[in-house]
Amino acid sequence: MDNGPIYVREKGNLRRVRDIVLAQPKPASSCRRTDPFVLKKEHFIFTYNEEGNLRYTTKSLFDISLLFVVDNIHHVDSLVGFPEQIGDRLFVAAEENRVFLNPDVSAKALRLFSDAYGPMVLGSLCMRNRFPLLHERMDEIKTFHSLKSLDLFGCKLGDDHELFQHLTSASLAKSLIQLSIGGNGLSDVGLQRLTAPIRVMRKGLDCLQLLDLSRNPISERALRYLTCLPKLVKLDMSGTNMKLGTGLKTSMWKLLGLIHSEKPLNTFDHSRCKTEGWAEQVVSQWETSASQVPKQKKIEESRMSALRFFGRQKFVRDVLNGASLIDKSAEEAGRERLHFYRPTTVNHIKENPVPPTKTPQAKSPCCHSQKRRQESEKCDASHQSPPPKRLPPPALTAEDMDLLNSY
Repeated sequence: MDNGPIYVREKGNLRRVRDIVLAQPKPASSCRRTDPFVLKKEHFIFTYNEEGNLRYTTKSLFDISLLFVVDNIHHVDSLVGFPEQIGDRLFVAAEENRVFLNPDVSAKALRLFSDAYGPMVLGSLCMRNRFPLLHERMDEIKTFHSLKSLDLFGCKLGDDHELFQHLTSASLAKSLIQLSIGGNGLSDVGLQRLTAPIRVMRKGLDCLQLLDLSRNPISERALRYLTCLPKLVKLDMSGTNMKLGTGLKTSMWKLLGLIHSEKPLNTFDHSRCKTEGWAEQVVSQWETSASQVPKQKKIEESRMSALRFFGRQKFVRDVLNGASLIDKSAEEAGRERLHFYRPTTVNHIKENPVPPTKTPQAKSPCCHSQKRRQESEKCDASHQSPPPKRLPPPALTAEDMDLLNSY
């Protein structure tokens, strides 16, 4: 453990590694520990026998090596190729040593596990109404590039947030299936900015099937920005500036190939959304450490310290009240659900929202038969060939060019 030379055998060759400083051992608790011949306490397991006498057993070489790797996790280059069982044990050991609470090491450590084990580290992440935790752990959250479900409802992202680039990156393009960004104050401009890389470079959110945009000030004009999502099946527009009517149904069908659902879709019930994976307890540790108010040091009583203390209480109270208000607003939005889905078969396609006009004048049966044949042929053609999902890309405007130049 001294700062001497380190030799590594790799692929049959022995080489010397430089510029690596290993983690120093823990400070000795007594003078006896300074003796190099005295065995270290962390290498033994202390238990009691039936008679109440203290007994100890040595740890296995695997456990000792595991703890050594955890203490020096910042020197590990890659874990690709290691079995899943070893990766699981290593992750648990790092979690017990609170490695992921250290802001200097946590991002790199999580990236090591995510690159090697992907969705096993974290397959679903629920950050619903946890905007302080999201902004505090932004670097760590960006390392989860194998998410299948991501819930960011009520995280106050706005129209221009750094997380947008991660959502449309190539790392999440092949894995993300469900995305909830409702209640974030996202307007038409924000949706245009979010989908700009996808519409131009045709990359990003390739597998997205469920999208929740509820409780955002989005108008019907923003639907054209969603035509770049090739596999979109279900969409939630509840609580937006859109009003259910013939025009909205027609636009939704022509642009996205979706129809309105009279009954609320169970897939948008986020009460069952939860965080799943190895890092589930890590997210809980982040939330617990963030909610704990640090104890102030004993200093002289002054007006400044009192204001600082009560200001912290007011901040925590405002955060909790903000979360409750978001929940209440979501319940109020549940009165009118704007859920849209893609029909599975042709028979489920709704009728034309514009009813045909009736002609009061009587005509000959020959004319009636010809007219019915033409109408039936038109209906069959419309049912057999639904409108295409993608539209030809429109010409880039000056706003789009300025937006692309900003990336």
